[in-house]
Amino acid sequence: MPRVNYRSSDVALMARMMRAEAEGEGKLGMLMVGNVIVNRLKADCSDFKGLRTIPQVIFQVQGGNYSFEAVQKGNVFYQKARTSEKRLAKQNLEYWRQHPSKYSLWYFNPYAPCPATWYGQPHSGQYKQHCYYEPKAGVCDSVYSG
Repeated sequence: MPRVNYRSSDVALMARMMRAEAEGEGKLGMLMVGNVIVNRLKADCSDFKGLRTIPQVIFQVQGGNYSFEAVQKGNVFYQKARTSEKRLAKQNLEYWRQHPSKYSLWYFNPYAPCPATWYGQPHSGQYKQHCYYEPKAGVCDSVYSG
């Protein structure tokens, strides 16, 4: 049973996002970004309440801007997703989770050392240039299931 329901168009969109956000960090970096996308869909709490589809997660607007830098800058569609990225996206949608993004709802590249918190949420770890943050207890407990 997949972690979330999805369509083939969701796989392609998510694959393009993963590539746009983390291609330079290799397959594992792209998987980490994909995991955050799936976590936001599963969370149904905090800033992610009411998100029901992959496109809603990817094109979510918070504070007047898109949540993901690749969408803000318009490079999310800079190239079609390759078969390899689609495979990675499908892994995320079906089962893949790994520290530090296992329960993370946020990530960013600070171009400096990772801050201890991000919007009040604790740093869960770093992979290459991206810092990952998971919700503190009681903020978004649904991200810790399934």
